Amino acid sequence: MSAPASPNSSRPPAPASSSELAARVLHDAPVLIAYIDPSERICFVNDAHQRWFGIAPEKLVGKNLVDVMDKDSYRQAQSTLHRALAGHAASYEGELFSGVARRYVHGSFQPDLDEQGNLRGVITAFTDITARYTLERKLRESELRFQTAFQHAAIGMALISTDGHFMRVNQAVCRMLGYSEDEFLKLTLAEITHPDDLVADMAQIDSLVSGRAESCQIETRNLHRDGHVVHLLMSVSVVRDPYGEAQYLVSQAQDISQHKAYADALHHERQLSEITLNSIADAVISTDLELKVVSLNPIAEAMTGWSAREALGRHIDEVFRLRSAVSGQPLENPLSAAIRRNAIVDLSGKAVLVHRNGFETPIEDSAAPIADHNGNVVGGVLVCHDIGESRSLALKLIHFAQHDTLTGLPNRNQLTPRIEQAVTLARHHKYRCALLYLDVDHFRNINDTLGRGGGDQVMQAVARQVRSVLRRGDDLACRYSADEFVVLLPRVDEPAEAAGVARALLQQCSQIMLPGSRGMRMGVSVGISLYPDDADDADALLRNADAAMYEVKMQGRRDYRFFTPSMTERHASQRRIEGALRQVMEQEELSLYYQPKVNAADERIVGAEALLRWQVEGHDIFVPDQFIPVAEDSGLILSLGDWVLRQACEQASRWQRQGLTIPISVNVSPRQFQHEAFYDQLEAILDESGLDSSLLELELTERMVMSGGDATIRLLQRIRERGVRLSLDDFGTGYCSLSYLKHFPVDALKIDRAFVRDIVGDADTHAITGAIISMARSLNKDVIAEGVETAAQSKLLRDAGCSQLQGFLYGAPMSAETLERQLAEQEAA
Repeated sequence: MSAPASPNSSRPPAPASSSELAARVLHDAPVLIAYIDPSERICFVNDAHQRWFGIAPEKLVGKNLVDVMDKDSYRQAQSTLHRALAGHAASYEGELFSGVARRYVHGSFQPDLDEQGNLRGVITAFTDITARYTLERKLRESELRFQTAFQHAAIGMALISTDGHFMRVNQAVCRMLGYSEDEFLKLTLAEITHPDDLVADMAQIDSLVSGRAESCQIETRNLHRDGHVVHLLMSVSVVRDPYGEAQYLVSQAQDISQHKAYADALHHERQLSEITLNSIADAVISTDLELKVVSLNPIAEAMTGWSAREALGRHIDEVFRLRSAVSGQPLENPLSAAIRRNAIVDLSGKAVLVHRNGFETPIEDSAAPIADHNGNVVGGVLVCHDIGESRSLALKLIHFAQHDTLTGLPNRNQLTPRIEQAVTLARHHKYRCALLYLDVDHFRNINDTLGRGGGDQVMQAVARQVRSVLRRGDDLACRYSADEFVVLLPRVDEPAEAAGVARALLQQCSQIMLPGSRGMRMGVSVGISLYPDDADDADALLRNADAAMYEVKMQGRRDYRFFTPSMTERHASQRRIEGALRQVMEQEELSLYYQPKVNAADERIVGAEALLRWQVEGHDIFVPDQFIPVAEDSGLILSLGDWVLRQACEQASRWQRQGLTIPISVNVSPRQFQHEAFYDQLEAILDESGLDSSLLELELTERMVMSGGDATIRLLQRIRERGVRLSLDDFGTGYCSLSYLKHFPVDALKIDRAFVRDIVGDADTHAITGAIISMARSLNKDVIAEGVETAAQSKLLRDAGCSQLQGFLYGAPMSAETLERQLAEQEAA
């Protein structure tokens, strides 16, 4: 058994008195505490002095500060102490020395005053912040190193907020784009991005911010402060907070403009070389080191009978067959000796070139090696000419008779025989052949805008792209007329092959930039007919492919269609529509309807769009999508557009006189807008109708605004100076050239109905639409959404910042009388 516990063994120790606790806290506190009288004599110090500096407190008491403190420490803290001795609380931060020991401290100096406010002394308390100070110093040093590296980096660097504003830029970026740092920090990424790259670049940035990617590389174009284009290669990464939210973007940019310029110059030199080779009277053939053919110019094609496509990759001896004019025996090709000896070699003796079809041409030729920049032989070139002048002239005449002089493509003289040959072979071997009929969209407008020289450049570019999609040596590309091309595919196993070539044509031609048109690209329409599905002779195949192409024109262009029998009927229907349209225009049987536009905020009617209708007793005879394209192609659109503009202005003027002031918007066709008398007609209509110019808005397409260059800008400015508003219709379906908008005096954008239709169900469409609206509003443009049919669409568009909404949700197109009643009811409400 254990001994009984002592009665006192479990008692807690007696509590210390308040004075004992105060003394213990004062002496054991991790803070250096002292009391100093007005003469700067130390009256009290706690035990922290022993722990900090190894000095017993009793050795300090009674001594003056200046005698016990390190001189540097005293000098640094002296002004703070004197402030406290003057009766004001003060603080100090700095180093505190005592011999070799030093600490970085925060000191608090508190005056001790009696009841009458007289100073008795100063209480000082120093806290050791050495660790914090060391960390802060390292952070400052790190920030300084970062700032130095950032500012003086050879590549451009920028920190960009998630909404696109620049937060920090270095000197390299400023030099690249010509802005000062202060100017840069007032800009957004959208404001300096080339318009044709804007949507794609913003989509990349959105993928970073949303978390779909952590970094990306973008080759983009930025606009210099003086307006010229700077090509940049950007590496962009995202910095996130501990919760994964994007904080800002880090961009590194390299100026690759010189590289692009070199590439363009190389391309120009290559084009110049090709033009030169295609123009000279000598045949030119180049090969690689193994004597495999790399290229032939047109004269070489004519003299050998091999097309460049067929000869590509074949041995020179197969394409360029030489015989002795005396013995008829084969001769060694001089190109072989030229490459072997690395020297120019002329053909010795009398030689003839054997054409693919067997006839012979007496020639003279010369061969030379091709060396790289290090002097290594990498191939050879052979140049020859026909020394039989009559034969040479005959070949040239044959070539010119069968080829288009502008594009170098075979002309229509070659087409029918080749189609008939292809049909015969397809019938014999029981496979299909295909005919693709390509027409350049709006070529009449292109020619009118760019002039004949510009139109010729476009045709040459189209010819190059058409030639580039040919698959095999027996495929044929032909220039059929001024703006029409035909591609013959002598063998296709499935219709999908022809569709693939058509898609390639659309893609390649869409890359063609129209000269002097601020980034405008052209489009084509393609019709396809097949043997034996659609016809069994050349003329019928051509007619049917033409009908299919015309169907594409009627459905909006920039697409392809296969022929169907119903297209023949539609082709005839277009001609009937044209005849009927001429008649109703003469009899003034057309009418205008008006679709209201509402304020997005309160849904009150604030405008209307004038829409042309062809009706009898309230029923459509033809809808605009049927007869407007016919009017454009036939030239009737000029008088039709003038009539619409005049009728809309007269109606708006009547409403104005009745006190129902409402702006009217009118669509203007490209041919009407580009007509030399358009402005004079507009001014005359406004004067005659008496309509306030501010109540008229002209709706133009992106293509119209972008394609005319300086002449279009001047016309737009004249219209704006007259007080007429301008808006871009169907915005987003063409070129999305948002940054270019600041160069054009337009007041509003109309978001195309295709975006509105998909905005609720498609996240990408929602994001793109929001970006377009946001950037347009940043440029102080009103934004109107058309085709609004549901409340959900309306809410999303309103939240995104749309100014006005238009669509069946707020009213279908209606007669002037019906809209007038609605306006009157709205005024009375």
